[in-house]
Amino acid sequence: MQGNRQDAWTNDEDILLAETVLRYIREGQTQLEAFKEVGGRLSRTSAACGFRWNATLRKQYEEAIQLAKRNRKKLPLSTTDTIENKTIEQPNIHDVIETLERLQSFYQQIDHREELRSVLDENKRIKQELQNYREFAQTVHQALEKLSH
Repeated sequence: MQGNRQDAWTNDEDILLAETVLRYIREGQTQLEAFKEVGGRLSRTSAACGFRWNATLRKQYEEAIQLAKRNRKKLPLSTTDTIENKTIEQPNIHDVIETLERLQSFYQQIDHREELRSVLDENKRIKQELQNYREFAQTVHQALEKLSH
């Protein structure tokens, strides 16, 4: 039986890490800074966050990363506000909608994977049950043959 690791990443933690990294990319900050923030919030090391991002999540968010980089690079001056010497970037509404649609699709894929996993587990259980019934039927058949001879 396979148990869950005590330090296993949850779906919510993965989402927090991904959203934070993407926000940092859009804001022109480093991923290392994002890993530090998430590490502090999740009581994990920034190295653990970086490893999780690079080993698991980065591939899933490649399109969102490219979109965040484009948004960072092509922002017109009219959509940039300066408050207390900090630049706050305002993303284009179409890019936000596109990102949200991609995230929605991503979450739907996760739901479908969980449903598939559940169906596969049930299929495995039913196959084992069928095998048990076949073995039982064979045993009964053999016993009946012995009784008839």
